[in-house]
Amino acid sequence: MSATMNITAATVDPALLDLPWQLPLEDWPTETIALLPKGISRHLVRFANLSGYVVAIKETTDEMAIGEYEMLRTLQRMDIPCVDPVAVITNRVDEDGDELRSVLVTRHLKFSLPYRALFSQQLRPDTATRLVDALALLLVRLHIAGFFWGDVSLSNTLFRRDAGAFAAYLVDAETGKLYDGGLSRGQRENDLEVARVNIAGELMDLQAGGRAAEDLDPVETSNGIVAAYRSLWTELTGSESFASSERWRITERVDRLNELGFDIEELAIKTTDEGSTVKIQPKVVDAGHHTRRLMRLTGLDAQENQARRLLNDLDSYKATVSPDLDEEAAAHEWVTRVFEPVVRSIPRELRGKLEPAEVFHQLLDHRWFLAQEIGKDVPLAEALTSYINSELRHRRDEATVIDPPTGSFTTGIELPDEADWRDRV
Repeated sequence: MSATMNITAATVDPALLDLPWQLPLEDWPTETIALLPKGISRHLVRFANLSGYVVAIKETTDEMAIGEYEMLRTLQRMDIPCVDPVAVITNRVDEDGDELRSVLVTRHLKFSLPYRALFSQQLRPDTATRLVDALALLLVRLHIAGFFWGDVSLSNTLFRRDAGAFAAYLVDAETGKLYDGGLSRGQRENDLEVARVNIAGELMDLQAGGRAAEDLDPVETSNGIVAAYRSLWTELTGSESFASSERWRITERVDRLNELGFDIEELAIKTTDEGSTVKIQPKVVDAGHHTRRLMRLTGLDAQENQARRLLNDLDSYKATVSPDLDEEAAAHEWVTRVFEPVVRSIPRELRGKLEPAEVFHQLLDHRWFLAQEIGKDVPLAEALTSYINSELRHRRDEATVIDPPTGSFTTGIELPDEADWRDRV
């Protein structure tokens, strides 16, 4: 390793020094490389094991590596869903003293996959629509923050499962720019058009390779991002007027925004000269309403849709099992008597399949379907046994680091008695 090599990082992991930086990335030995699915990239990208987690390493220029590293750090401080920047490494040379390209190191997002790796067989139209909707939400959040992406695509995004939907994370920010005064309509429309064209091309490529269903229409699906984006943008930023006697519509608007996963920090409300109407426009909106409520009540960190589903289950538990407890006490009881026993009952060798919150969401779905089949409620423990054996065992691992398979599964799962708890879905 050359003594001139520079590492820029907020916190340097000493294990970084053990990687073979004196070799071009394409020549790294197989024992160093982590075999994970990759998306399409204009640069060479490899995955490597580092201190019990996985990092993505991208070879690029000094300027682009440093610029993207700083941009990702800024986006993280703004709570924008993106990959975690680890380090920039410059002044690399090989054993002969010849210069090597600089690299950007980011932490691989656990349980996330590029869109091409989400499907073992074929991409269905409804799944493609959910991916596009997730990307539309990410793009709206970026634009509200004043971020111009410049290269919006499925390939530049990672996806995590989120209670039947997907959550999108920005993974490539090298073309992005932040504007303090916000984006113009032209800049937003530019990003939207780039997204529409890129998505259509990516879906056509999948279809040409036989990895998309024949009834998938790439153009129609890609056009969906335009409709989804504009609907979200209007809901989050649009103003509306109504008579002063209809002030209940303020609450209605706030509830709709909460359902989309956004909180309102401030509202701008103005009355007309006649004093007969009120204009309402959200001043500042932040995503993650349900995620933050779940974290506050239980300490659990989940995606937005997962959090909404878990909160519904928690609220049902409180109403039917512990109606006399306050919200915080009921939440603690739900975690210790319901959620944690389910998570502990997952065999160790299967814990890399899905995130705990996603497992719990799918378990609730599975329990509902079982109840529909037999025409009566199914105890949670029975549903869990069925779910593990019939569904979870047959999924592929979506975690990047999985504990060794030392656990074993038995059907004797012990969960709290639920005689008084009606079917919760």
